[in-house]
This record gives sequence, structure tokens and C-alpha cells, in this order.
Amino acid sequence: MNLSEWVRRRFARPPEAVRAVVLASADPDERLLAWGELVRGEGWLVATSRGLRRVPGGLALDAAGEVGVLAWHEIGSARWSATADGGGSFAVVRLAEVEPGVQARQPAERYVLADAGELPGVVRKRVDQTVVDSRRSPLPGGGAVLLVARRVPGQAAREWSVVFDDDADRHDATSREVARQKLADAVAAEQPD
Repeated sequence: MNLSEWVRRRFARPPEAVRAVVLASADPDERLLAWGELVRGEGWLVATSRGLRRVPGGLALDAAGEVGVLAWHEIGSARWSATADGGGSFAVVRLAEVEPGVQARQPAERYVLADAGELPGVVRKRVDQTVVDSRRSPLPGGGAVLLVARRVPGQAAREWSVVFDDDADRHDATSREVARQKLADAVAAEQPD
């Protein structure tokens, strides 16, 4: 990318539909951080201070407030694969709470971008900033769990959760008990005496 292309991208004004979504947000402090244009006029993938949004192409501005946000702390991973033309694709894996303290990875949502702009770097930074601590721990049957402490907006304490590498282990009574104990130990280690 040459200097003039970089300057154009860096100081480009966001599309009106993207701006309208952020302005219509229920959070008056939400800020637009970066956006990328999806292929075939499908809209934009937008990073804000609250999370990641998919703004459909052709969105009526009066419906802008209905565009949901995937909070940064709810993203397990966001893998970026770039193409030589400034585009690429994201594979975003959402975490869903399946019971208190236990999260499961959801199927990856794929977003193909014609022009990614600053979006890949912003997404990586925001997801990484939510993770305070992360530990992989083995299970008795050969599997493993990931113990993760994340910053959650509006909460003073960090939130610990366990994510099983394999959903089959989550359904195994012994693995579940071991994972619960590992999670309890991690949380207890943070408590002042």
C-alpha cells in the first residue's frame, strides 16, 4: 500500500449508515473505532468501543438502532486472513454461557471484506484487552480446558470462566467436576485472605 492510499484509508469518513448505527446506540459513550466494507454490497463490519457490529448494506437509517453488538468479552477468537488487495476474511467465534462459569465456543461466523481498513488491528487489540489471564489445564481423559479471566464492562471484578476444548468433555461428569475445581481454585487464588 502506497502512502496516498494509507492516508486516504486512515482519514476516510465512515459511511452514513455506519455513523447512524453508532449515533443511535443506547450507549451515548459508544465510539466508532474502525470499519471494513463487506463484499458484494453486503454492508460493513464495524468495531466500536462496545464491540463488533455487522451493519447490513441498504440499512434504512431509521432502523439503525436495531443493529446488535457482539461485546468484546464475548468473542473467543477472531482470526483474520488477509488478501493482497486490502481485503480478507474474519472468522469470529462467539462464546456463549451454557451454565454459570462455563462457556462454549459457537460455530465461527465468517465475514468476507473487500476493504478491511484498520479493522483487523483494532479487533485484535480489543479482544486481547479483555483477557486478563488465560491458562490451559489438562483433564483426566486427555482433553483440556481453558480458564479465562476477562474484563467485563460495568463490573469491577474480572469474570472467570472455563471453556472446554471438546464439548464431549463438557458432558463427562468427571471432566466437569475437575474443571469446576480448577475454576474454583483460580477464583479463590484472587481473593484476599
